[in-house]
Amino acid sequence: PETRQIIRIQVETGACLEWLPQETIVFNGAVYRQDLRVELAPGARWLGWEITRFGRSARGERFVEGNWRSHTEVWQQGHPQWIDRQWLPASEATFSSPYGLAGQPVVGTLVLVGEALSSEILEQARELWNAREYVGEAGVTQLMSGLLCRYRGGSTEEVRHWFTEVWQLLRVNLFGRPIIKPRVWPL
Repeated sequence: PETRQIIRIQVETGACLEWLPQETIVFNGAVYRQDLRVELAPGARWLGWEITRFGRSARGERFVEGNWRSHTEVWQQGHPQWIDRQWLPASEATFSSPYGLAGQPVVGTLVLVGEALSSEILEQARELWNAREYVGEAGVTQLMSGLLCRYRGGSTEEVRHWFTEVWQLLRVNLFGRPIIKPRVWPL
């Protein structure tokens, strides 16, 4: 049977929510679906990320049996601001395909919705990736009212490090807040 996680978030007027959970590990054979819906009031902002590892790769496990779905929706006053639907039917072909995981067990998405960005901030987010000798693949896209970062690679640590740097950039430059890492994050 399918395992399902449903999360509903409401962000009030003028508020900003940073949703930065630890990574999810999807074991081989899992049938898993996650649904996240964020409702933004006028002037509200949401910054979130999702990092997923397919299979317990340290044990040599790959995600070649099962099914994974991730549905994320961000709405504001009844209008969709960002909708992302991902589906990965596990198989050797999907795991190896350049249109699937390209042999990489980790994917990540970081998104900011509700804040218009300058081209300088967008370029700085890209430069944070380019300044390091990362092995995975990444991209940064400007949304109508926000930013989207994607990652595909072999390292949870690599994507978490990059996403943390982007989060710090946005936190200081857009939200005007100091960088205070959550206690549950590794040092």
